[in-house]
Amino acid sequence: MSETKKDSKRRAIVIVIDGCGVGASPDAHEFGDSNTCNTLGNVARESGKLIVPTMAAMGLGHLSPIPGVDSHLRTRGLYGKLEEASCGKDTQTGHWEMMGVINNQPFPMYPNGFPDEIINEFIKQTGVPGILCNKPASGTQILEELGEEHQKTGKPIVYTSGDSVFQIACHVDTIDLKRQYEICEIARKILDGPHRVGRVIARPFNGPPGNYQRLSGDRRDYAVPPPEKTLLDRMTESQQAVFGVGKIEDIFVGHGISHAVHTGSNKQGLEITLSAVNGDYPLKDHRISGEAPDDARLIFTNLVDTDSLYGHRRNVDGYAGALNEIDLWLKKIVDSLHQDDLLLITSDHGNDPTAPGTDHTREYVPLLAYSPSMKDNGKDIGVRKGFCDVAASIADWLAVDYRGPGSSFIKETESESRATASI
Repeated sequence: MSETKKDSKRRAIVIVIDGCGVGASPDAHEFGDSNTCNTLGNVARESGKLIVPTMAAMGLGHLSPIPGVDSHLRTRGLYGKLEEASCGKDTQTGHWEMMGVINNQPFPMYPNGFPDEIINEFIKQTGVPGILCNKPASGTQILEELGEEHQKTGKPIVYTSGDSVFQIACHVDTIDLKRQYEICEIARKILDGPHRVGRVIARPFNGPPGNYQRLSGDRRDYAVPPPEKTLLDRMTESQQAVFGVGKIEDIFVGHGISHAVHTGSNKQGLEITLSAVNGDYPLKDHRISGEAPDDARLIFTNLVDTDSLYGHRRNVDGYAGALNEIDLWLKKIVDSLHQDDLLLITSDHGNDPTAPGTDHTREYVPLLAYSPSMKDNGKDIGVRKGFCDVAASIADWLAVDYRGPGSSFIKETESESRATASI
């Protein structure tokens, strides 16, 4: 491992494969999950279709028995697993911890739907003629069930899931996008205090009955902001640009994000990430907020399809196909890295599509780290106690004044390398 150089050319690229666990956490039972949940391992076993040579070369097969992924390859970079410290298994909690904030206050859940006091206030303040659903549901199935009635009555479809979310689905021809976003902003203000859900989500859709299609690119998440400053805040306060790709901007409510692009698919997110690695930021055809600089110190990407399209819907083959697509793009990204770039591939929680129900699963998540400047062969950095090690390591790589929890696996590995070299 080369010694860390504290210079302005260094960058970090963090790619979060949403809902991609690698085996049950020790406390999985406390979250209602079996000790057999293992998103990657079970997807590989059940589908028989997992082909991820790029991640295998970075050490993926060493993290857990994953059929079809060689555990004897000569690998490069660092590999290990992260064990979540926060009380939760949701997107916000996972991402916050990844950037240095441990959340010990779980968000409220609504397995029986939202109470009348919330729904009545929502109807009153938004002026809608009523709502449909009000129960945990699959987003696509609920459109098949209630889409036509929604269009006939003008009543929004309000539903939740295994996450702490208040989701609002409306057809764009029935309630236009601007109005949908206004409704969500009103809901966000209502959902406070004991009912402070993690996210209010706008779920617009279009198409005719029988062929409704969710508009992923127009989805918006109205989240609770992190309770403390994250690494992202430390970076932007010191004039180091952070580029968010996908739903990153929404997860952090814009805090610590200097510019961002929302995406409609994993492919789009990976294309934009690759372009940013090559110094080309999107200026057209994407919703971009903030002024894009010539270069960002941190490129932070969330790939949501594994979670939303395949994990929650318990689609094993679709999940495997999404991972295969990601791996093909990762090869392009790895090949485009600058000498002083650090690429981190990880996740925010598990979402085993072979598990019962439609909820997330409490799992370890993978950590694969690589830089062209790394001289050693692949190294196992073990099980890291907390996702905060990601923030600590990025801060060490970029020489950011972080002062948060977590240990830098970059610093540890470099210290070990120096000690070995001196023997």
